[in-house]
Amino acid sequence: MDMTGEFHIPAPREIVWAALNDPNILKQCIPGCNEIEKHSETELSAKVTAKVGPVKAKFGGKVTLSDVNPPNGYTITGEGAGGAAGFAKGGAKVSLEEDGEGTLLKYTAKATVGGKLAQIGSRLIDSTSKKLANEFFKKFAEIVGDDSTS
Repeated sequence: MDMTGEFHIPAPREIVWAALNDPNILKQCIPGCNEIEKHSETELSAKVTAKVGPVKAKFGGKVTLSDVNPPNGYTITGEGAGGAAGFAKGGAKVSLEEDGEGTLLKYTAKATVGGKLAQIGSRLIDSTSKKLANEFFKKFAEIVGDDSTS
C-alpha cells in the first residue's frame, strides 16, 4: 500500500519540527496510541491498539528515524507485531516547507501487512490507513497550531 498527502500546519516550521520529534505530542495524535517511548534521537517504541474491519489488536513495535535533516524532514520506518492479528511494517518520507506563516507537511508512505490483517482485503486496509493518517494530521495540526499561538 502506498499513500501520499500534504497538510497545512498553522505554525512555523521549527515548531512543527520540534513537535514531530516530541513523544508526548505524537502520543496524543496517533490514533489508539497507548504508549510511546523515546530511546534515542532516532529510536522510539510504541504500543498502539488498532481496529481494521473486524480485526482489533494491540501492536508493539519499534520506530527508527533516518535521513534526519532538521527542520526540513526525515524518513521514518517502523514495524509492529499484533499477535494473532499479524504484523505491519512500513515507512514514510516526511518533508516540511515554509508556507506563509505556517508549514506545509508532505509525506509519502509505504506499508505492508501480514497475518489476519492481510486476509481482510487491501481496500479495507487502504481506507483504514488513510482514515488513520487523516486523524493523525488533523489532531497534529490542532495541537501544534494551538501551541504556536500561545
